[in-house]
Amino acid sequence: MLVSGLVSVSLFFFATTGVSGFSVTSSNTNVQVKENGGTDLTCTYSADFGSSPRVEWKFKDLKGSQSYVVFDGKPTAPYASRVTMYGSNLRFSKVTRTDNGVYYCEVTGSTSQFGEVEVKLTVLVSPSPPLCRVPTSVTTGGVALLSCHDVDGSPPSQYNWYKNGILLPAEPKKISGFQNATYLLNAVNGNLEFPAVTKMDSGQYFCEAFNSVGPPQRCAAMNMEARDLNTGGIVAGVIVALLLVILLALGIWYANKKGYLPKKKESKPKPSVVYQQTSLYGGGDDEDGEFKPKSSFVV
Repeated sequence: MLVSGLVSVSLFFFATTGVSGFSVTSSNTNVQVKENGGTDLTCTYSADFGSSPRVEWKFKDLKGSQSYVVFDGKPTAPYASRVTMYGSNLRFSKVTRTDNGVYYCEVTGSTSQFGEVEVKLTVLVSPSPPLCRVPTSVTTGGVALLSCHDVDGSPPSQYNWYKNGILLPAEPKKISGFQNATYLLNAVNGNLEFPAVTKMDSGQYFCEAFNSVGPPQRCAAMNMEARDLNTGGIVAGVIVALLLVILLALGIWYANKKGYLPKKKESKPKPSVVYQQTSLYGGGDDEDGEFKPKSSFVV
């Protein structure tokens, strides 16, 4: 009776405090380190797992691909030259930007108890000059998209756009002097979009990539010119195309009338072939050796 009472009290304590057995923890679940530097990913577990539990480390990169870092107590081949285990902790002698992602310390006890902890590793890399795309000529009333992307910055870079050397605010409606602006700026993916281009949107544009690690980087400035739709040129082009089609049709008709075009050959019926079978036996009036037909068919 006393034992069952103690068990009930223990279960009540775990339920009310949120404490449970087989816990796995880390002293730092959000590690940041500069590229080419070293760092430790820590992992500790409760005594419930026994004296010698199985500890493995897994890695999920920013694209979602998963792989083992430590398996069966040893670093896997891609990490063997720069990763060591001390206890249940993981030590990197050198990190690169490809190490960005989430690491999982998984602990399994002798009787299949299981627990894990996640540790996020951010490798700090300064931005590089971004790749920018700016259309040189756009039509008024149409859509124009300017894009900007930095492949190196970690944490991922954010973006500013400039027109004629002036910073474009992310929310132009809230800034005096930009209330009439119609662009949409996404500071996360670097897109600058004009849903309906106007003459006022012509100018020189460049993009700037920045993060918390190093100085911002810019791409070269490029001109974008907004032009009205040339309706007169379109109408003239359609008229010229119709005239060419009419002239081509008249030329074919005239050539056919004058006999310049080859005529279609008339098909002639195939001649009938008659096969006659002669008798192989002599006798009667056939003794002179001539063969006379006995039957025939027409092909």
